[in-house]
Amino acid sequence: MPRFFINSPLSQQHIGQTIQLPDEIYHHWCKVLRAKVGDGAILFDGRGGEYQATLTAIDKKTATVVIGEFNPINRTPAFAASIGLVMSRGERMDYAIQKATEMGVHRIELLTSERCQAHLKYERDLKKLDHWQAVAIAACEQCGLNLVPQITPPVALDEWVVACQAELKLVLTLTDGNPDFSTPPPHHISLLIGAEGGLSPDEISLAIQHGFVPWTLGERILRTETAPVVALTALHILAQPKS
Repeated sequence: MPRFFINSPLSQQHIGQTIQLPDEIYHHWCKVLRAKVGDGAILFDGRGGEYQATLTAIDKKTATVVIGEFNPINRTPAFAASIGLVMSRGERMDYAIQKATEMGVHRIELLTSERCQAHLKYERDLKKLDHWQAVAIAACEQCGLNLVPQITPPVALDEWVVACQAELKLVLTLTDGNPDFSTPPPHHISLLIGAEGGLSPDEISLAIQHGFVPWTLGERILRTETAPVVALTALHILAQPKS
């Protein structure tokens, strides 16, 4: 059954009511997927839970659905992981955001750094941020998440490191990183991940000075878009209760 994010609040008061679909859902469901009256879908508004919806009418430009049962299911991980992600160029950012969302990331905070090769210009900021937020929404539609991670505007890495207040702060490095994972990680975790050129020694040193723990993900050098997936996967495994 298809899933669609609806950019207007839904509540259990809507159950049994008929609403008009937003244009983008109408186009995708009725035009691209060729849905028919009586077909069902899942709608979620990003605040938690999801609603059954059934098509009741379709015309040339609009369609309506009746809102059905609410399911409070939460498919997010037991921990809330935020990523401080240094921006990279081209499709790397799309991939990193898409896959991090699929892995249940709570928040993606964009950073600039010494070796950052991507810098947003003011007039393009909103378009880029809207695009990356749309990538995260599409990933939620695909993977079943009902809470959409927020993509925040870029800030300087040194400012972010100083302000970070997570219970566990990890910085991905190439060497000398072996945190104590003898107990499951705490609820709120922040990961600092560099761009194509990695983090500079000064940036790593600054992070460590502010409580970040170095973490090495093995002997191989991972691409910037691969590192979030590997790190989040490892945290998922580490968060499992020990038998």
